Formats: sequence, structure tokens, C-alpha cells
Amino acid sequence: MRKMAWVLLLLTAFAIPWEYSLDLGEPLGNVARILGILLLLAAVPAVLQAGRVRTWESMQWMVLALYLWFCFTSFWTIDSAATLAKMRAFFQEMMIVWLVWEFAETPADLRSLLRAYVAGSWVLATLTLVNAGSPEAIAAGQIRFAAYGQDPNDVARFLDLGFPFACLLARCEARRPWRLLATGYLPLGLLAVLFTASRGGFLAALVALAGCIPLLARGHARAALAALFGLPAMAAAAWLLVPQAIFARLATIPAQLAGGDLNQRLNIWSAGWHAFRQAPLLGTGAGTFVNAAGLAPIDTAHNTALSIAVAGGLCALCMAACIVALAARAVLATNGALRIALATALLVWMVTAMVATVEESRTTWLLMALMALAGRLAAESPREFAQVFPVIDAPVAGWPLPRLASQPGA
Repeated sequence: MRKMAWVLLLLTAFAIPWEYSLDLGEPLGNVARILGILLLLAAVPAVLQAGRVRTWESMQWMVLALYLWFCFTSFWTIDSAATLAKMRAFFQEMMIVWLVWEFAETPADLRSLLRAYVAGSWVLATLTLVNAGSPEAIAAGQIRFAAYGQDPNDVARFLDLGFPFACLLARCEARRPWRLLATGYLPLGLLAVLFTASRGGFLAALVALAGCIPLLARGHARAALAALFGLPAMAAAAWLLVPQAIFARLATIPAQLAGGDLNQRLNIWSAGWHAFRQAPLLGTGAGTFVNAAGLAPIDTAHNTALSIAVAGGLCALCMAACIVALAARAVLATNGALRIALATALLVWMVTAMVATVEESRTTWLLMALMALAGRLAAESPREFAQVFPVIDAPVAGWPLPRLASQPGA
């Protein structure tokens, strides 16, 4: 049963980036939800069969505390139906933190989970580009594109998180197919981000790519030089393939940051702040932001901290801040290329969290789970950890360095 649970965990990580593109409707839901339920059904008997549960650390307890607090808000919520729905949704999303902690046992398992996410990002990027080239989209004159069933801003955010993981795998993979999976995602994912025309997603992509530079450049000057000379060709290809209307929209980023309303987000934040002031300590109940702020049903908070503060008050916001702090501490417990990749991913997540509501996303909780796992494995198996994830000055797998460089653990 434990092996089955592990396989289902990998499939879940693979499906999370593109989950909304395959939705079977109620009562089944999207593909990640279905796989998550199957995973839980396999995990429980696997744990019972083993007769033990891996000892929890601060991250797991804090995630449980936040979930229980959201459940407690049902006693004072302003919308019982919305809170009940969120209780179910948060359980399905947050449980990945425990499942990754329980069933991933080695640094190689962590690498497999990163592979799965990058492979899922490949699917999401491909579906986005397919949508951009569809006759329906062309006939409608669209300038923003996303995989079927997905929001362009969410697509850009999911794709951005794949960049540091892909660069990490490009450094540490020994087998050519896995390296091709990683390196091939970079141009494909960036092109897909451009087609979403997401201004926040584009800025987050720049942050992600900046974090990728030390991952690719250090210890492999020839590859970095080749990439530098390839940039003009990539820019020219993007200019020819991407509609000019998208570049025109992205060009409004400076004006929006300088004095715009951030696509009406300032009005939403103002309404959210007013709602927070009505119940600052306990909140108005999980899932009640729209109702409390008096917004249209299709709106969201467009800010993760504000969404949590309105729903669960300062109590929930402090717990969420602790979870992010614990994730950062786990990242600092690692070293080398993995530390840079995870730190970059966390920074990208924080950038997108300022303009999006991401506490309700499986991607968020998978990211927190991976960081907690990385911190644990770095302490438990330092030698194997160094072999799977080399230090930043170590050679890229298959790409030798000058003789002065040495391989960790050699």
C-alpha cells in the first residue's frame, strides 16, 4: 500500500499545475482532486499497516492549526454555506503537506516530486499554447490565453514556479531525458507565460528567471555563454510568435505600478480592508471575503494576506505568516543549488501572493510541503542529499568543469 500511495503522490504532483483543465464535474471534480482522494484512501491503510506515523515538526502542526482555525470560524461565520465549502476545500488542499512528509523518504524522492511538477508544468504550457493557436481563439480576437478551464493569471503563476525547479533539475540530472525535460521547459514555459498576458505573472517570471541565473551559470560558463548568445534569437522568435497586443498590455506595467488602480485591485483591497476592520481578531469566516467586502460573486481578494485576514482575522494571518517563516527556515537548512531553487520559488510565490489569492491553491501547499521535506532531508541524509542536489560550484551532471572543481561526496 505504501508503494501505491507513493505512485499516487507523484501523479498528484504531476496533475496539480493543470488540474482545472480536466474537470469531470460534481461529485468527482478535477483530476488533482480525484487523485488526492485516491491518495488519501491509499495513505490511511498504508500508515495503519506500518503501525506508525512519521513524527511531525512545526510546519505540519501549524498547517493543522490553521485548518482547525478555519473550521472554528464556522461558529461565527457570516455565510455558513461558503465556510462549509471552504472547510472541505482546504482539507483537500492542505493534506498534501502531511502526505509529502509521510511518504517521501529520500532526497531522490524529493527530486522525483520536482520532476513531476515540472512535467505537469509542461502539460500546462502546452495546453496554453494549443489554446492560443485554436481557431476559436483566433476568430474571437483574444489577446489573453490559458489552458482550458484555467485563469490566465493562475496559469502564469503555476508556470513561473516551474522555472527554478527546471533549472535545478538541469543542474543535477545525470540522465539526458530528464535534462531535456528540464531545459526544454524554460523556453516553452516562458512563451506560455507571455501568451497569458498576465502582468503580475510576467513580473514573477522575471524574478524566477533572475533566480535561475546562478543555477545555470555557476560552474558551467560555456552553457551560460551559449544561452547568452541565444537570447537574441529567442527574443526574435517571441516577437514573431506572440501577438503585439500582448506586448502592448505588458508595456502598461510601469504605468499601473506608478499610478494605476492595478486593474481595479485597489478598489477591491479598499473594500477588503473595510471588511477586516469589522472583525479584525476572529474574521468573518472562511470563504466569506466576497460577502464581507460586498463584491460581485466572481471577484476574489487579489491579495493572499488580506483574504486570510478577512476570513480568519489576525489569528489566521499570524498562523499563515508562521507557515511561510517555517518554510523559509527549511529552505535555509538546505544548501547549494536546491537552496537557490527553493528560495527563488518562495520569492516568486510571495510576489504572486501580493496580487492573487493563493491560499486556496494546491500549488501553494505542495510548495510548502516540498520546502519542509527538503529541510528534513538535508538534516537526515546530508551525504545522499549532496549527491542528488550538488552544491552550487559542483559540475552540472554530464557537463564537466575545470579540474579545480570537485563533486560533493567524492
